[in-house]
Amino acid sequence: MERDANTLSLKQIAFIGNYLPRQCGIATFTADLCESVAAQYPTTKCSAVPVNDIEAGYAYPDRVRFELTEKDIDSYRRAADFLNINSIDVVSLQHEYGIFGGRAGSHILALLRELRMPIVTTLHTVLQNPDPDQCRVLKEIAALSDRLVVMSERGAEFLRDVYEVNPHKIDLIPHGIPDVSFVDPSFFKDHFGVEGKTVLLSFGLLSANKGIENVINALPAVLEKHPNVVYIVLGATHPNVLRHEGESYRLSLQRLAEDRGVEGQVIFYNRFVSSEELNEFIGASDIYITPYLDARQITSGTLAYTVGAGKAVISTPYWYAEELLADGRGALVPFRDPAALAEQIVALLDNDAERHAMRKRAYIHGRDMIWSQVAQRYMTSFERAREDHRHLTPPAFAVKPLDRRPIELPPLKLDHLLRMTDSTGMLQHALFTVPNFREGYSIDDNARALIVAVYLEELGHAAAFDLASRYMAFIAYAFNPETGRFRNFMDYGHNWLEQSGSDDSHGRALWALGTVLGRSNTPALQRIAGWLFEQAMPAILEMTSPRAWAFAILGIQAYLRRYDGDRRAAQVRDELAGRLLGLYQACRADEWRWFEDGLSYCNAVLPHALLLCGQAMPNQAMTDAGFESLLWLAELQRSAPGGGHFVPIGSNGFYRRGGERARFDQQAIEARSMVSACLEAYRLSGDERWRREVRRAFEWFLGRNDLNLPLYDPDTGGCHDGLHPDRLNENEGAESTLAFLQALLELRLPESTSSPLEVKFDQ
Repeated sequence: MERDANTLSLKQIAFIGNYLPRQCGIATFTADLCESVAAQYPTTKCSAVPVNDIEAGYAYPDRVRFELTEKDIDSYRRAADFLNINSIDVVSLQHEYGIFGGRAGSHILALLRELRMPIVTTLHTVLQNPDPDQCRVLKEIAALSDRLVVMSERGAEFLRDVYEVNPHKIDLIPHGIPDVSFVDPSFFKDHFGVEGKTVLLSFGLLSANKGIENVINALPAVLEKHPNVVYIVLGATHPNVLRHEGESYRLSLQRLAEDRGVEGQVIFYNRFVSSEELNEFIGASDIYITPYLDARQITSGTLAYTVGAGKAVISTPYWYAEELLADGRGALVPFRDPAALAEQIVALLDNDAERHAMRKRAYIHGRDMIWSQVAQRYMTSFERAREDHRHLTPPAFAVKPLDRRPIELPPLKLDHLLRMTDSTGMLQHALFTVPNFREGYSIDDNARALIVAVYLEELGHAAAFDLASRYMAFIAYAFNPETGRFRNFMDYGHNWLEQSGSDDSHGRALWALGTVLGRSNTPALQRIAGWLFEQAMPAILEMTSPRAWAFAILGIQAYLRRYDGDRRAAQVRDELAGRLLGLYQACRADEWRWFEDGLSYCNAVLPHALLLCGQAMPNQAMTDAGFESLLWLAELQRSAPGGGHFVPIGSNGFYRRGGERARFDQQAIEARSMVSACLEAYRLSGDERWRREVRRAFEWFLGRNDLNLPLYDPDTGGCHDGLHPDRLNENEGAESTLAFLQALLELRLPESTSSPLEVKFDQ
């Protein structure tokens, strides 16, 4: 429905996504959409918020008002502030998993959650079988958006069936295309030196999933019948591919052309062309080919452009091609089938009448896809979004009960972590806030620090890689290949104090390595972690400490989140989990629902491990034992029955069955392990009691404890080493500081902040 520009009430629209001159399809789409809306509605101010994947950014045009840094989550929050204070009427988000930072592009959620205006999200990828992170991110984007735009019926179907989106929220708007004339291909051929030739064309940023090799393999059979054919491969290598693999794919295609004897008929244009040049290349082609290798592509700008230009098209049957080329607007051939491709090319070249009829059907269909039409349909969606937003926005001053208010998180401050880290790794202890060199280093603390560094990476912190590299280097050096175990303690002079560390330190190292493998996206760290993980895992089966087993389970399960096909790792996990369950069943009584005859340190890790395994294996007995033991521990560690503040088991004597429980010294590691375990319990059950237990345990750090004294030190970002009966331990060592940081970061991670936990960030 067309809108009258003079009566339009939307004054400012901001477009978020990659933007030209960055070289990618999303950048081209965002720029074209922004410029088309601006041209159709000159009284509306259109601005852009692009995402930078390189430190220097790009030479953007004046439309760009604010720039996001892909891996810096704080830049997303600053962008939200910028858009809110600049009275933007509607935000148009271009969503693709790969362009935003965080796991599955989750950093964009930090921006969307803070926006006060309507949001219309265009989904350039809608996966039929998303992994859990992709599903979670897209579901929250859908919940935060007022309207969702897809470019195909298949995309709308997936939103309804896979992501449970209300159909009334979905707008189907085609991919925009330039408005070009229906011209004879010969008109442009002399521009490229192919006059008199029959031109086959493929274009787009080059990467191995494009399937260009199948066209080259088809050429010999085509040239037997039509020796005048040339094949143009247009487009620069994708910047991400170029950064990591160089030109290896393009060079392999050139070698293939030589091997097949068609190097004289294949022309590579290795550059990113302007829209004007692209239209001329398309105009010069007789047949356009998209030989993609995977059916799971929900849209394709290159295919939309060529259909709209009235080209004869041959494609593999990926989802978008099946839909756009229906009703005779193009021809489909099987994936990875050069013979079928050659046969179809020859058939079209042999039959001019059919080829031109296909062209005409495509061109007529494309008239509804030109940018001026698409811009009007987007404006209709924007106005619907504003109307929906007006009716759905909750009251600004809704009051929540105290236990439903967000947890107030302190700001992330790494000063003390950095002070305790030197070129070797994480130092163990501190004298007040000064590192204590006399005590040296331990793998325990470097493993904890590596987990913290991986969480920092997920949250886009600039210091993450440097820190993770140091801690990983220490862990790698600590591994003794002769024993298959890790050493633990090293003095400040870099002398190892034992050949093998404790069982628990070994389990904790496996936890850290599994976290790297399951959560980090840094290849160098993953390669080292993978080698160490493989070498060190067998030894855990020889160990007798239940906590070592639990630490290892946490690491293995983190690893299996990404590599769930590793049967050996799953078998080790299952064996360790079975041992834990056996301990619990042998020791449990109505008045003592625990794994051992005593509670000591890091207690909550035991039920935490069973909860993870019970869900993953699956094993209901493990899940039940995990919930039962964690609930018993939570009730035990309170200052009053049914309520009160968190009171961990004291380390000055611990708690033996039938004996007297130690109230002090209370350690930070207990609060951290309860936060982690109760977060997992909440994710699995959705039970509000676990959300309350997370709050109870975390607020121990902030002063809700026996002495009403905060252990977290806001001046340094560190954490005091414990709570004595009459005072704080003034030292801020590695274990306590890392315990606080790990708990804080777990509450900031996307899987926590997107839940009903309603964490509030104090920035």
